[in-house]
Amino acid sequence: MDLPEKFEDLSLNKDQPSSQKKREGYISWKEYFMAIAFLAAKRSKDPSYQVGACVVNKENKILGIGYNGFPNGCNDDEFPWGKNTSSPLDSKFLYVCHAEMNAIVNKNSADLKDTTIYVSLFPCNECAKIIIQSGIKEVVYLSDEKAHKPIYIASKKMFDAAGVKYGQFIPENDPIVINFTTKN
Repeated sequence: MDLPEKFEDLSLNKDQPSSQKKREGYISWKEYFMAIAFLAAKRSKDPSYQVGACVVNKENKILGIGYNGFPNGCNDDEFPWGKNTSSPLDSKFLYVCHAEMNAIVNKNSADLKDTTIYVSLFPCNECAKIIIQSGIKEVVYLSDEKAHKPIYIASKKMFDAAGVKYGQFIPENDPIVINFTTKN
């Protein structure tokens, strides 16, 4: 048996030029992780805001996903979803776990040092504390619609002091469509 002189000679189809190329139009890593955060947000039962988060390491591996909702064991039919109530005990704010918290505490890794968190809404001050303490070093967010509120200003102040980078995600593909058909 004669050995081929060149690598190209190993082709089973020597008569035709190679026409097989990678697919174009695939989404970037940032789009992928932000889309996962948005998909996670679809699990939220909050009538006002559905927020999702996705924590990723430098190897583009997902370490945690979360969305806003009540803590484990707290029935979401028995706790309040309202915001502007006469008593703070009747408001969701005392009970809801934010998406960032859920992504961090439900992580599948022992360490989140030097990771990135993708969030659909810029983190509040409480989530900023958890992000900083967990070792996350970058926050990628889509919306900063509440930037004028003190709790979000405080987040940026803490991120700046702790050296956590943050930046707004600008989608390249809008929208990204998920189609559950099996046809390619």
